[in-house]
Amino acid sequence: MPNVKLQNYFHLHFIVFVWGFTAILGELISIEALPLVWYRMLLATFFIFIFIKIMKIPLKVSKQSFYVLLFAGAIIALHWITFFGAIKVSNVSITLSVLSTGAFFTSILEPIFYKRRVIWYEVLFGLLVVTGLYIIFRVEGDYFLGIVYALISAFLSAVFSIINGKLAKEYNPSMISLYELGGGVGLITLYLIAITIFRDNSSGFSADFFSLSTMDWVYLLILSLICTAYAFIASVKVMKYLSPYTVMLTINLEPVYGIFLAFLIFGDAEKMSDSFYYGAAIILSTVILNGIFKNSKKLKRPNIKSNYTN
Repeated sequence: MPNVKLQNYFHLHFIVFVWGFTAILGELISIEALPLVWYRMLLATFFIFIFIKIMKIPLKVSKQSFYVLLFAGAIIALHWITFFGAIKVSNVSITLSVLSTGAFFTSILEPIFYKRRVIWYEVLFGLLVVTGLYIIFRVEGDYFLGIVYALISAFLSAVFSIINGKLAKEYNPSMISLYELGGGVGLITLYLIAITIFRDNSSGFSADFFSLSTMDWVYLLILSLICTAYAFIASVKVMKYLSPYTVMLTINLEPVYGIFLAFLIFGDAEKMSDSFYYGAAIILSTVILNGIFKNSKKLKRPNIKSNYTN
C-alpha cells in the first residue's frame, strides 16, 4: 500500500500547513483574543457535533471523566487566549517560535504525570531550549509581553496534551474534542456574563461583541471549520497509516510553515533580526532532535500530542 501511505503523508503535511495558518488568521481577525477564542470554540463545537451525529459516535462518559474533560476544556481555552494574545501584542514569528517550547515543558511534566524517570538528553535539550529563549528575549525585548504570553501558552499546551494522552485511552477522539471545546466555550461564556453584569458591559457581551465585519466572519469560519474541526478529524485518519515518529517530525514543521506564511503575507512586519532566527533555529532543532532520540531509544510512551496546540 505504498501509494496510500504516500497520499496520507502529503495529507499530513497539508494538515500541518493548515495548523500553521492558524496564527495567520489570528493576526488577520480584528477582534481581541478572548472573543476570538469564544467564536472559534463555539463554531468548532457546532461543526464537530454535526460530524459526531452523522457518524453516530456515542457521547456517554463517566461523571469523573466529564469533570476532567471540563478541566481540559478550560486549559485549552486559556491556551488559545494566550496564544492569540501573544500574536496581538507581538507577531506570528515570535509567537510560533516560543510556542515550540511546549515540547520542553512536556518533557518536564511527563515524569510527574506518568511517574517515569527523567532522561538525560531531555535535560540537555531543555538547556538548549532555554539558550534559544535567552537569545530571543535578548534581541527582541520590545516583544517581551508577547514572549511571556507565548510561554504561558506553550506550558498550557503541554498540560492539555498530557491530560488528553490519558483520556484518549478510554474515549473516541471526536467525542473528547466535543466535550472539551463545548466545556471551554461554556466557561468563557460564564466569565463574559459575569463581567457583563458585575463589572463592565463593554468588556463582556455587548452590541460590539456581536458586531463583526464580513471578513472577520470569513476568517472565523475558516479557523473553526478548516483549522480546527477538519484538521482534527483528518489528523486522526492519517495517523492510522503513518508511524507516530513520522507524524511527530512532520508536526514539528508547523512553526516553520507558519513563520514562512507570515513573512509572505505580512512582509516586513514579520522580518526579525538575524539573532532571533538563530534562537528560533536552536529551539526548533532541539524539538526535532528530541523526537529522533525518542525514536532511536524506542521509548514506549503515551501519544500525548494534542491536535489543539494552536
